[in-house]
Amino acid sequence: MRKFNPNKNIIIILIVVIIVVATVSITAANRAKDSDTNVVQSAVNDTISVVDKVITAPGRWLSSGVQSVSNLINTYDENQKLKSEVDQYDEVKQQTKNQAQEIERLKDELELNQTLTSYEKVTANVITRSPDTWQDMLIVDKGSADGVEGNMAVMSQKGLIGRVMEVNAHSSKIQLLTSDNKSSNHFPVKISSDKGNSFGLLNKYDTKEQRLIAEINDKQEIKEGDIVQTSGLGGNSPADLAIGTVEKVKSDSFGLNREVYIKPYAQMYDISVVTIIQRMAGATE
Repeated sequence: MRKFNPNKNIIIILIVVIIVVATVSITAANRAKDSDTNVVQSAVNDTISVVDKVITAPGRWLSSGVQSVSNLINTYDENQKLKSEVDQYDEVKQQTKNQAQEIERLKDELELNQTLTSYEKVTANVITRSPDTWQDMLIVDKGSADGVEGNMAVMSQKGLIGRVMEVNAHSSKIQLLTSDNKSSNHFPVKISSDKGNSFGLLNKYDTKEQRLIAEINDKQEIKEGDIVQTSGLGGNSPADLAIGTVEKVKSDSFGLNREVYIKPYAQMYDISVVTIIQRMAGATE
């Protein structure tokens, strides 16, 4: 077996290096004299070009990859920022909408109070409305300390919505006209028409049609659009409180009385402020 001689290999490598350097020098000198390249020069240039591409390719790929990742991160950050700004815009938009609705409710309540100058009244804010009693009642932030008493009529927006059923020192429970509790939502009413007034009792609420129903037992003519108000009969509530307008009239199931469907001035499902009617102005206890 031949013994490996490192000195011999080193000498061979040096000779190859010398030949390459000499060749490059000669071709460079010839190129200085003549713009045309010979075969050897072309081969050397092509070899150097290929070697350069091979050596620099990983660096270019790495640089391109780093730039792509950087661009992706910047794009993600910008998208997150834009998303945050959109969320903030939606939140501000909803707040503005809520404030506009609240302003409209307060304007309606102010207009209502301006029409109730003949009554002593107190304005209260709705503080809770339980989901399981949504159809029946709500609680407001005024009570006996503010002059509220049981059985007082309650209005909102432009019409009657119910009566006070329970009073605490600083809060009260209001039973709505939409309740099935017949002892609380019965209001004596009058319907004003061109030919006179009809009298009856408000005693039902049609959930499907969202209409109040009054039972009328006289034969006075009633037509669509007639005004419905409290009559004040019986002394449980003041007279002339607005309720709504007649939408249709039909006979009851026995054919003895008429059922008048009333479109209420107030809607019962989005109430935030109410006006409690204490008594007629100037009335004594």
